[in-house]
Amino acid sequence: MPTPPRLVLASTSLYRRELFARLQLPFETVSPDVDEAELPGETPVATAERLSLAKAQAVADRFPGALIIGSDQVAYMANGRFGKPYTRERAIEQLRTMRGKTVVFHTGLCLYNSATGRIQLAGVPTEVGFRQLSDEEIERYLDKEQPYHCAGSAKSEGLGISLLDFMRGDDPNALVGLPLIALCAMLRAEGAQLP
Repeated sequence: MPTPPRLVLASTSLYRRELFARLQLPFETVSPDVDEAELPGETPVATAERLSLAKAQAVADRFPGALIIGSDQVAYMANGRFGKPYTRERAIEQLRTMRGKTVVFHTGLCLYNSATGRIQLAGVPTEVGFRQLSDEEIERYLDKEQPYHCAGSAKSEGLGISLLDFMRGDDPNALVGLPLIALCAMLRAEGAQLP
């Protein structure tokens, strides 16, 4: 029986770590320490996918012979992007802008084989329809959940689900930050055993 590949999640995100743990495969996590700024003229889709690759490649030298997972998410509408708000004031601003509108959360995913240099790269979009939120609903939500480290200021896996009218996409895990359906296909293509 072949030795299972070493798996490395290039992320410090608790949410991504919890999602990856669902696959019941042994893995390590490491900070990729990548500048997440968008490049001039870069589309949100291109940013998410470029950063997922950059995160995986950033740690490759430390993990020769490993399968390294990188992921990044950009939330956007026609008139702008929504990153992590970090503060209550920015979260209020984001949620006011998104209320009554559809926002795309594009999650880039990369599986990098540091032994062969093979790159598998995918983008998984999720359309999220926000309800027509009142200022009071926004304030109450932020009082209870404080999603200041989440792109778009809402955690769909928590109370943030109450802010939404709908979610449309191929993988509900993508919205949380790690598209497990696409990741499973990538891992199987590299010989990992999954049920």
